[in-house]
Amino acid sequence: MGVPAFFRWLSRKYPSIIVNCVEEKAKECNGVKVPIDTSKPNPNEVEFDNLYLDMNGIIHPCTHPEDKPAPKNEDEMMVAIFEYIDRIFNIVRPRRLLYMAIDGVAPRAKMNQQRSRRFRASKEGMEAAEEKQKIRQEILAKGGFLPPEEVKERFDSNCITPGTEFMDNLAKCLRYYIADRLNSDPGWKNLTVILSDASAPGEGEHKIMDYIRRQRAQPNHDPNTHHCLCGADADLIMLGLATHEPNFTIIREEFKPNKPKPCALCNQMGHEVKDCQGLPREKQGKHDQFADTLPVSEQEFIFIRLCVLREYLERELTMASLPFTFDFERSVDDWVFMCFFVGNDFLPHLPSLEIREGAIDRLVNIYKNVVHKTGGYLTESGFVNLQRVQMIMLAVGEVEDSIFKKRKDDDDNFKRRQKEKRKRLKRDQPSFIPGGQFSPQALGNRSSPQAICNPRQAAFEMRMHDRQNSTTSASPNTSLTPDSSPSLGGGIKRKPEDSDSEPEPEDNIRLWETGWKQRYYKNKFDVDASDEKFRRKVVQSYVEGLCWVLRYYYQGCASWNWYYPFHYAPFASDFEGIADMPSDFEKGSKPFKPLEQLMGVFPAASGNFLPPTWRKLMTDPESSIIDFYPEDFAIDLNGKKYAWQGVALLPFVDERRLRAALEEVYPDLTPEETRRNSLGGDVLFVGKHHPLCDFIVEQYKTKNTEAVDIPPELCHGIQGKLTLNDNAVLPDQVVQSPVPMLRDLTQNSAVSISFKDPQFAEDFVFKATVLPGAKKPAPVLKPGDWEKTNNDGRPWRPQLGFNRDRKPVHLDQSAFRTLGHTMPRDRGMPGMYPNPVPLGAYGSPYARPLMGSQQQIPKLLSNLRPQESWRGPTPLFQQTPQRTAGAAPLLAWNRVMQSPNQFQPAQYQGMGPMGYPQRPEDRMDRGRQAYGPGRPYPLPHPAGRYSWN
Repeated sequence: MGVPAFFRWLSRKYPSIIVNCVEEKAKECNGVKVPIDTSKPNPNEVEFDNLYLDMNGIIHPCTHPEDKPAPKNEDEMMVAIFEYIDRIFNIVRPRRLLYMAIDGVAPRAKMNQQRSRRFRASKEGMEAAEEKQKIRQEILAKGGFLPPEEVKERFDSNCITPGTEFMDNLAKCLRYYIADRLNSDPGWKNLTVILSDASAPGEGEHKIMDYIRRQRAQPNHDPNTHHCLCGADADLIMLGLATHEPNFTIIREEFKPNKPKPCALCNQMGHEVKDCQGLPREKQGKHDQFADTLPVSEQEFIFIRLCVLREYLERELTMASLPFTFDFERSVDDWVFMCFFVGNDFLPHLPSLEIREGAIDRLVNIYKNVVHKTGGYLTESGFVNLQRVQMIMLAVGEVEDSIFKKRKDDDDNFKRRQKEKRKRLKRDQPSFIPGGQFSPQALGNRSSPQAICNPRQAAFEMRMHDRQNSTTSASPNTSLTPDSSPSLGGGIKRKPEDSDSEPEPEDNIRLWETGWKQRYYKNKFDVDASDEKFRRKVVQSYVEGLCWVLRYYYQGCASWNWYYPFHYAPFASDFEGIADMPSDFEKGSKPFKPLEQLMGVFPAASGNFLPPTWRKLMTDPESSIIDFYPEDFAIDLNGKKYAWQGVALLPFVDERRLRAALEEVYPDLTPEETRRNSLGGDVLFVGKHHPLCDFIVEQYKTKNTEAVDIPPELCHGIQGKLTLNDNAVLPDQVVQSPVPMLRDLTQNSAVSISFKDPQFAEDFVFKATVLPGAKKPAPVLKPGDWEKTNNDGRPWRPQLGFNRDRKPVHLDQSAFRTLGHTMPRDRGMPGMYPNPVPLGAYGSPYARPLMGSQQQIPKLLSNLRPQESWRGPTPLFQQTPQRTAGAAPLLAWNRVMQSPNQFQPAQYQGMGPMGYPQRPEDRMDRGRQAYGPGRPYPLPHPAGRYSWN
């Protein structure tokens, strides 16, 4: 969704929707990794039925990751994608369906955004390469040291677009991957797998939603199906709410900002390309064994529970004394619709509505005030009531002027505070303070300081900074040239007070001053604000867009050809008379073909993914469509600070001219290119244990060419049409591996067949309501969850897992003793236990009171947890058998975390930790910990510290 701040705003306003994922890690035995048995119960204590993968959110981080070295070739990329899917599958463990959807050809409204992204990526990549080469030459000219430049082809992420060879190969690899897992993984045993590759038209998430909508309309659909959708786009939250399914969860990577990245020139950490000095690399490790390693931290995952978000919204949207019956489901649809005004993938956001300024809260408040006058809801099953929307927008228009003035005041106040802060820091700054990694840390900082990276570079920068300061202070008659080198002529040129602030782009609109609407239309549209006809055209196009987007979310694509033909949005106060505007779309429109879409979204720099004669249309000056592919283009910051937030002023593609130009080069396509240029469909896979397997095999044996209906009783109620597949995976036939490093499947028992969703009439309306028989999930939120703090003043904390009754895990005495043996005490490690509770200090706040004859078990605070967060009671299949007296001590880290439910008071009567008999003197001396008989170690010091002398 085109609102980068939406998820951050949502997670802060409704914090209990977030749950950390519990992930079972694979164990190693004698150097061999033991695979995880995903057929066991889910460690998150919830069972999911269906898992949907928006594959583009997986493909991009696996092919060009930001926080680790990129794969060397395409084969490594495919293996990385397989491992990523395995990891998601291990966390979710679906029991009925796995649906993998790759973005196919998108509607024309989305293609404009894709075109902007790909042109930007090409331009930024070329500019970064030029800057890198320039700095490299400067460093080498000064005698700096840089490693030899690697001669390798840069991975062009634009190839992740339907119609390219990369996407075709990816589809083959995923077919192999699915067959392999159906044959070997017990968690896939009874799973139905559907693959919708890039040849099937439609965006991945909308293909998933279309599948859910059509299955919901079937009589055999289970209304209590628990769905889980994997993807990082913010619009998945809107789509999940639009299904009105009571059990819908989204899984995504946890966003961690400011990850360290190595310098692209010297591959060292601690500085960026522009600050590189070309210093020799520091020796890493005693034998330089960490020379080629980067600090990689595995990304963690979180769940977003939409059932909890619905609880929040029900409290926020419930309105009393309405002139009509309140319907929570309708109000949720209205909330989704209002979120479109702050931005989406198809329309620019209104100038007066910014998500960071609380625009959604403002819209909700206006909605609740105006809805008494509207006489009903704004939307119904994806269709908009424009007369009621007009009342909301005109109410927003009345406060537009004050919104712009407040935005200016807030911006000025922020700059003033920053300016005062800089002055204060300069005034209070000592003569010299070590900077960067050597800078002093504030007292009371619980987190341990980070390890020093590249100390030579840091020391060099400090020396240069000190030398520069001493030079300027010692020679008051010298001035500095633009490159900060001293100049002998003249005195020091006095700098303005705020010269250290970044220059800001010139704002010609000045929305906070009178006449802002005239200036806006003149600068952005090059027309007079008095041109009422043009303004009405812009508003009509925007209203059409709102209707199209809502229909797209609730009913499917209303038109493959419609798009918003302007770069900017109108004002809310311009939405007068929209009730009379038509909002119908042409019927029977068809999507582009894959290669046609490539011609519409690719810059000329990515033309190598196209056939030679097609590529020539992008570069030949005599080409009839050469104006579609500008080598350079303007980016209007539009009041923003960074270029990626601006508007790329690219010309819109004229579909008729594009098709006319392509008619001349269509005969040049090879048979392989013609195949890649055709539209395909979904493929269904099952294993030999699945009830549907024999039915599908029988279709191949009889060579039935007619489409047959899936028997819903054989496939968890899933319905649709099956037709034979030409490139099918068949039992007892070898499945060749498209990745050389992976083996062929010589004993295959899986089968695949073409699948098509149930079809409906073109004017059929999918009802946006909760299905009969659906059970409302148990409420999660407590009264204290509505406030940021609890009654006793302690910091508010959301629920940590799906099970609100999960008991916290405590370590027993032997676990603390093990920590004392294995963990260093002289240095802190982030997320670990640098200072465990003294073993004899029972009066500490970490201990809980004694109960009867039960021994004291120290209780850890939640902020003293290891790097892998506590997972609660260990599932039965993971529990370690109880050890008996005389057994060898258990020192492994993963075995000291035992559930308190496993320990009863009777176990502690006369027994020591870990089942060892307790000595009488140990029972008397409660201040010391008892070792088992025969242990040669001395007793610990009363302060909890070991004496190693």
